Amino acid sequence: MCHEQHETTIGGVVTLLPADLSRVVLHRFTAVLPSAAGTAEYLDPFGNGGAAHPLRRWESEEREIGFPATELVPSWSAVTPPGTWLTVELRGRTAGGGLTKWYVMGRWAHGEETIHRTSLPGQGDEDADVAVDTLVARRPWVAFRLRLTLHGEGGAAVTAAGVMASTVRPRGARTAVRSDGPDGARGVELAVPRRSQKLHAGHYPQWDGGGDSWCSPAAVTMVLEYWGRGPGPEELAWVRPDDPCPAMDHAARHMYDHSYQGTGNWPFGVAYACRYGMAGFVTRLRSMAELARLIAAGIPVITSQSFKEHELPGAGYSTSGHLMVVTGFTGDGDVVANDPAAPHDETVRRVYPRSAFEDVWLRGSSGGIVYVVHPPEVPLPPSDGNW
Repeated sequence: MCHEQHETTIGGVVTLLPADLSRVVLHRFTAVLPSAAGTAEYLDPFGNGGAAHPLRRWESEEREIGFPATELVPSWSAVTPPGTWLTVELRGRTAGGGLTKWYVMGRWAHGEETIHRTSLPGQGDEDADVAVDTLVARRPWVAFRLRLTLHGEGGAAVTAAGVMASTVRPRGARTAVRSDGPDGARGVELAVPRRSQKLHAGHYPQWDGGGDSWCSPAAVTMVLEYWGRGPGPEELAWVRPDDPCPAMDHAARHMYDHSYQGTGNWPFGVAYACRYGMAGFVTRLRSMAELARLIAAGIPVITSQSFKEHELPGAGYSTSGHLMVVTGFTGDGDVVANDPAAPHDETVRRVYPRSAFEDVWLRGSSGGIVYVVHPPEVPLPPSDGNW
């Protein structure tokens, strides 16, 4: 083992959400990653051959959550040149005092030269299980540790990481928290480009084929374009020349989870955006007022929701899970969203009734989940701790 060390600053977000009223705190970690910590073999189950790779590892101290949590979602920003990748793991302490095993929350790389990025199913035991991007605690956790391992050589680094811990409301439950309205953002609408996922139906079946499947790449692409970021022409050269938005195909390829066989892995979406100089994290917002606070600061927000067609007037469809970009509010306080489920770019802008949107976004297992992605030089507004 080489004892030469370098420091990497890790910024961690921990969101605390009791069943009735959410509490949120922000943790910061400073990680010291040894330049070498041994080697490990990894056989990529999706095609790349097995080999031994050097690794560097950082582990956080144990962090108290503050209540018995039932779900945890990590997110990160990392640089992984060819020949390198990142493994993200969580370990918890249950309410009974027991220490759990380590659960792999993702094996991630920006490209596909070395490994295929993937979540890891089949880890369940009596303490917890991993559902794609979410650790589901079967015995509630009261504390956790985060472990980050960089594999390979070639300048890989982690620049930020976070963990959202929450107690999920029962399915169908309505939040006890309601805002009077988005007063600070009434009449504010951010000029976020409009991109329809439907125009990509049948594109690149190896990355889930566009169409109904690419809401997360579409949403992330819209936000990156709003900030003037994203892949350059040389990165898009492989995309078919008649493509309506090559950047969306690029995002789908580089967000694709080979185990999940889809592009909707929340941390993978944030990590992709952060590859282009953005800061970002997965968190939960507690009310429309918090959403309005970000909009008023000029930061569009990617929201996750599920609903039946009649529950969100104007949508015209039902969904078990869908991402869209909230871009503002009307003067009456209704939600303006870029909804990529629209058939054309011109129809992506939608206005949804505030109360209906609030219900389908804040209820149940989604519980106000968002991606927050912004340039580091654009400050976040004051919060109560969840960003």
